[in-house]
Amino acid sequence: MRTRSSIALSLAAVLGGALALTGCAVTSHGVQPSALGVARPSSELLPLLSQPGPVELETVVSCDWSVDRGGLINLDHPTAKTAGLDDSAEPIQVFFHAIRHPEKGLFIVDTGVETAMRDAPEKAAMRGLIASAMDMEKMTVHAPLGEWLAKQPQPLSGVFLTHLHPDHITGMADVPAGTPVYTGPGEARDRAFVNMVVQGNSDRALAGKPPLSEWTYAREDAGLFDGAVDIFGDGSVWALWLPGHTPGTTAYLVRSTKGPVLLAGDISHTRWGWEHDVEPGSFNNDGDRATVSFKRLRAFAQAHPEVEVRLGHQH
Repeated sequence: MRTRSSIALSLAAVLGGALALTGCAVTSHGVQPSALGVARPSSELLPLLSQPGPVELETVVSCDWSVDRGGLINLDHPTAKTAGLDDSAEPIQVFFHAIRHPEKGLFIVDTGVETAMRDAPEKAAMRGLIASAMDMEKMTVHAPLGEWLAKQPQPLSGVFLTHLHPDHITGMADVPAGTPVYTGPGEARDRAFVNMVVQGNSDRALAGKPPLSEWTYAREDAGLFDGAVDIFGDGSVWALWLPGHTPGTTAYLVRSTKGPVLLAGDISHTRWGWEHDVEPGSFNNDGDRATVSFKRLRAFAQAHPEVEVRLGHQH
């Protein structure tokens, strides 16, 4: 798969002019502050890690895929060089995570892939140039979100996004119209060359949904993370702000009935990168800041080994 920067440069060469110089937002969909959740110091979640949680958590493999390793892992890192890693295809998966709260209902983190990606790719929200550039034809679909939702005994109450990259909203078209969608601050308005082809796809995926609700973090200069939101107000699910991969990149800490689980998103795409302390490669908005967030999240996980870590595209 071509990197985001190579796609952007190709687009700039074709389009030229001011738009090519400034890029555009990832979506033109509306944005509003989230009415859900309470900003709290991230340190307040620590005493809760040893207490049983009320949430049932299920991770669903929506599809198998493969992309160039250099986007997922920094191949210039000394550890990667010593291991002899190259930029060949890396097998990955696309997930969504189901959160069942005993009082608040069913929510998902990220969206897997939509049913049309398997049955009618030409009609999917993600199609055309962006689907070709991302090699989406290589996706082997196992559990499209729409089919999964149809089997659930309760309606979907909301979608929590780790970020707005196409592979994390590929199932969004299967989300029922009117369902609230939550994301990190600044995520929807980040401008980039590549968004000149991404925006139409994102808008199709988000069609019929309310304005995106941005988590209202209180910035922490010396906290565990850049900010934290107690989503349901009971300490069961936390949104953790870790910008860099994208401006609003958010991880989720879920106190499940089987113990605490960290849904890391693309702060680390791969198991190898996480275990060897090697940050992601070119698939980052701000590589330096992404590395800082990667180190912070990894330090948190090492300090609290009772927390199970589920990464963006590998477990």
